[in-house]
Amino acid sequence: MKSLREVIKEADDKGIAIGHFNISNLEMLKGVFEAAKELNMPVIVGVSEGERDYIGVEQAVALVRSLREEYDFPIFLNADHSYSFERTKEAIDASFDAVIFDGAKLPLLENIEITKRCVDYARASGKDVLVEAEVGYIGTSSQVIDAIPEGIDLKNFTKKEEAENFINATGIDLFAPSVGNIHGFIKGIGNPALNIEAIRDLKNAIKTPLVLHGGSGISPEDFKEAIRAGIRIIHISTEMRVLYQKSTKEAIDESIEKNEVAPYKYDASVVEDLKNFVKNYITMFSSV
Repeated sequence: MKSLREVIKEADDKGIAIGHFNISNLEMLKGVFEAAKELNMPVIVGVSEGERDYIGVEQAVALVRSLREEYDFPIFLNADHSYSFERTKEAIDASFDAVIFDGAKLPLLENIEITKRCVDYARASGKDVLVEAEVGYIGTSSQVIDAIPEGIDLKNFTKKEEAENFINATGIDLFAPSVGNIHGFIKGIGNPALNIEAIRDLKNAIKTPLVLHGGSGISPEDFKEAIRAGIRIIHISTEMRVLYQKSTKEAIDESIEKNEVAPYKYDASVVEDLKNFVKNYITMFSSV
């Protein structure tokens, strides 16, 4: 089976993007996997520090690996947004396919120093694990928010010189810039438009694949333009969490009316809703 590195290279050759969807439990994992399998498209599932604490680091690896091996299918696991070397190391040791050290809020030199330490550890481990890092603060929330969070300057995009210097200093495999994207979902209005020209400039300047975080709330038109400009992985989390909450409430309310107490019976509709949600995004990302 192809590695994640090979799958990303193939996406770059085709000019498409791979969907990255965060999961918090088995229902979300099943929804993502079933969507990708029906479309026969590779997919990445992400688990944040909080999600890893809830599911279990080794358990998350075992769940994804079992699907990949049983179905011979390219589903990959990413340790999303680790804020320390120790949490990044933990995921590398557990054999995650990719890890993200998020030092975007740190002073640049400190971000470079810790990122380089993560890269060196990953290389020394002998595992084919991809290391991603960020330059440009886009927030940390995966919530529905009322306004753009404090500390985010949407006019301060990651410059190509910053990207080149950071990548040369650290040797990362994947790069997540600030291009008008933010984490979370702004209530009622969606999220701001992306700076497509900034993405294009970065793509032309560096060979490292570009990752777009904060995908919830971005318009389909912006997604397609961003992919054409060079984005190769797109993260979706908040919007999927909102759907999960809504679908679960509806399923439980209906189960109470029917006096149905077996979770696997009413959770099936939740998985179906999640599957359809993910299919929509995977189709969008792969048909530019």
